[in-house]
Amino acid sequence: VQLQASGGGLVQAGGCLRLSCAASGRSFSTYGMAWSRQAPGKEREFVARITWRSGDTYYADSVKGRFTITGDNAKNTVHLQMNNLKPEDTAVYYCAARPSPVVALTTTQYVYWGQGTQVTVSS
Repeated sequence: VQLQASGGGLVQAGGCLRLSCAASGRSFSTYGMAWSRQAPGKEREFVARITWRSGDTYYADSVKGRFTITGDNAKNTVHLQMNNLKPEDTAVYYCAARPSPVVALTTTQYVYWGQGTQVTVSS
């Protein structure tokens, strides 16, 4: 399983970015996919997740209403649309995969990880 994250960058507060995670190596129909992030000096934290099969989504309270996770099954790609970005959203964002459709909201429950993409929000 390989996960390739892209789409990070520098944006002003209030702006938006769209992250993408291209998955390859097997069928992901029964997988759960997630985005997490890690800011300097902090632990990695869960941001959002989606189940490929059902499309069910969950979000951390800190991003609810601003971020949207979607899956493109035909392209094995998961996107994270981030709107109304805040300086506290600055972090390296990682995509992750878990070989189970059961909801998992902690980073330790994910088995496969991408390389991360930097998101910087200036005030």
